[in-house]
Amino acid sequence: MSYDIRLVKLVSGEMVVGNFAGSDIEEPAILQAMPTQQGTQMVLLPYGYPFDQEMKGKIDKSHVLFEYESCPEELKTKYIEAKTNISLSSGGLDLSGMGGAGGAGGGLDLG
Repeated sequence: MSYDIRLVKLVSGEMVVGNFAGSDIEEPAILQAMPTQQGTQMVLLPYGYPFDQEMKGKIDKSHVLFEYESCPEELKTKYIEAKTNISLSSGGLDLSGMGGAGGAGGGLDLG
């Protein structure tokens, strides 16, 4: 199965990763920054969390405010791992190069 995984910001301000298909973002996941003692961790959760424990559903593309030019490969890998429950790599997601307050990045916590 081929995925067209993209990173977007919705009109609500949420950052979403998902598979683009037709006029929909299928199986969306929300990307949230969580402050920790070690810095900022990026957490990838099903968009419907806590009521949906799996990445299901669709978001119409008309709700997209901004599409990032590229989605980091590490984020794509973590999205596929979370979606399929198959480990493709080891290590955390380092988003320190994406900017933000103090340039603090961190690993992706899927727990």
